[in-house]
Amino acid sequence: MVTAAFAVVLAVQAAAALLPNAPLLFAGTAAALAVEAVLYRWQPGVLTLFAKAHADITVRHVLRDLLLVVGLLRLGAQDRETQYAPLVAGLLAFYALHCAVQAVSVLVRRTRTLPVLTRNVDASALRLSPAPSTLLRRPGPRLLVFGLPATAGLTVTAVTDEPRCAAAGVALSLALALAGLCALSLRLLPGRRPADEQEVLDWFDAWLADYRPTVGLYFSGGPSSAYQANMWLEPLAKLDARPVIVLRERFMVPRIAATDVPIVCLPKVSTLMRLERSTLQVLIHPSNSGKTSQVLRIPTIKHTFVNHGESDKLSSCNPYAKAYDEVWVAGPAARERYALAEVGVEDKDVVEIGRPQLDAVRPYAGPPTGPYTTVLYAPTWEGWDGDPGNTSVIAAGENLVRALLADPGVRLLYKPHPLTGSVDPRAGAADRRIRELIQAANRGRSGSRPAPSAELGRLTAELDRLTTTAFRAGADQVERMLLQSAPEPGRADAVARATAAWEEAYWASLPDGEHQVVVDARPSLYACFNVADLLISDVSSVVSDFLASGKPYAVANTGGLSEAEFRATFPTVAAATVLTPDAAGVPALLESVRHPEKDELAGARAELKLRLLGPAEPSSQERFGAAVDALCAAAEKHRARMTRRPTEVPPPRRGEDTAVVMPQPSRRG
Repeated sequence: MVTAAFAVVLAVQAAAALLPNAPLLFAGTAAALAVEAVLYRWQPGVLTLFAKAHADITVRHVLRDLLLVVGLLRLGAQDRETQYAPLVAGLLAFYALHCAVQAVSVLVRRTRTLPVLTRNVDASALRLSPAPSTLLRRPGPRLLVFGLPATAGLTVTAVTDEPRCAAAGVALSLALALAGLCALSLRLLPGRRPADEQEVLDWFDAWLADYRPTVGLYFSGGPSSAYQANMWLEPLAKLDARPVIVLRERFMVPRIAATDVPIVCLPKVSTLMRLERSTLQVLIHPSNSGKTSQVLRIPTIKHTFVNHGESDKLSSCNPYAKAYDEVWVAGPAARERYALAEVGVEDKDVVEIGRPQLDAVRPYAGPPTGPYTTVLYAPTWEGWDGDPGNTSVIAAGENLVRALLADPGVRLLYKPHPLTGSVDPRAGAADRRIRELIQAANRGRSGSRPAPSAELGRLTAELDRLTTTAFRAGADQVERMLLQSAPEPGRADAVARATAAWEEAYWASLPDGEHQVVVDARPSLYACFNVADLLISDVSSVVSDFLASGKPYAVANTGGLSEAEFRATFPTVAAATVLTPDAAGVPALLESVRHPEKDELAGARAELKLRLLGPAEPSSQERFGAAVDALCAAAEKHRARMTRRPTEVPPPRRGEDTAVVMPQPSRRG
């Protein structure tokens, strides 16, 4: 509709210029500017299509002003052409300045594109500075704002036949463009621009030598995959080591959750290879990506794969895992999974460390004591392979939710996977319908609603202050790097205390029995574990993690397998209640949760917890730390051996035939 409107107003403006008709020309120009504003405010995708069709903002703006000039010439007498010649020259000068401003803005952007980005690191030595105004950096808004006086002046002149209006508008546009050019040009002065590439690299080498990192978390992925790295931040920070987080994508830097661990983003392979000369001994990989192979080239670092969750899916025994020096898993079940998969991961390279993230999950404390049974429905996403058994959202989600909402004693927490609907639109549509069911059920409940919690508001503000940095809207990566310098001492402990207090206040602030759709970063999945009496999920790592609580859980069988085949195929289902897509087993499941004497799977859950997550003692964090120490020691020994080896290949012993006979090219043909 906006595109059609743009075409209509352009046609109107052209017709008004050729007729000529001053009121119509005024109306067409005003409408064209309004459509441009709408495009930039609400339809950025249409702007991209225009640019691909070589109808970008400069072309549209030049065409609009050109039609105004044509209209002026058609409306005025022949002897007025000489009066309008300076106006045309002024317009041409303005567009020349616009091109110059754009060229300088590109140069400024290049000087502010550093080869290394950091967080939690003091980078003041790099002469970092706030970013230029967004208006100066973006050509579209800049041309609209700077060119508006000229366009307005020409339009008024078309209506009033007063050339001084157009002259004043063109002069003001020229002054604005010239001021913008000067402001950006000052950014290119040696003392005003950040350090150049070599200076930054030298600074980074010096920082590595001073900080002396020993263990790092390596992560590369898409914007929605940051949770895979975030779940390992706290275990990494608790290590008795000097940790660092290594990222590859610039957009990932702000997506890493609050942490005191230094973060470095190294987009180029050549910069990444500087880690080879550092003290870094171990890199921990929570996911596989195309860029993982690049860092695996560094022989001085030992690499271990920890994954971002374990389940019975094939992704939990990916053949790529054999590329790492070690594979760290939660418990014996994962070790067996790799052995059965025969993907090249040797048993000696598998280390059981538990799941350090789960140390904070509270154990089962008995059946529900209040008026409501809290059920957490946390389905996984649809996956890349199209297997209908991946997620229950499409085939069973609505049935499960209806069955749960039909019980007046249930409080439902619905926490969908962040990637739900990203591959299969049916999953996204089912997710929206589930949310609508929950909203309708809440409208039908009449439980008491607590007064707005002043304590929750205070804690939210405190957490935001501790975990986020206030940036102005136009801040670029260099400005963010400047503001996210070395953290205040004790911030991590303060965040942990504030998070625990916030979670307690959050759950207390909710109305009695009100169902919740949990999609924000707070409360976390593990916080939902602690308040839930029952989990309903799919074959995913959520099930394995929930077993740390020892509470009842159920898994939806939507892959078309019989229950016996389902249990045999997926060992994590061994202690679960299996639900069919029609959700017929939900009432009996709720009854077993409320009356533990009817729960026949409690013993199986305890046994499966040991198989999946390993023993309770020593803690997972202690086992994680021990695995890091052992692999660091192996890395040190490897470096020592490489140092003792001669740098040159020894000459062959006398008498050995060292000639290499190369095959001769064929003469046939």
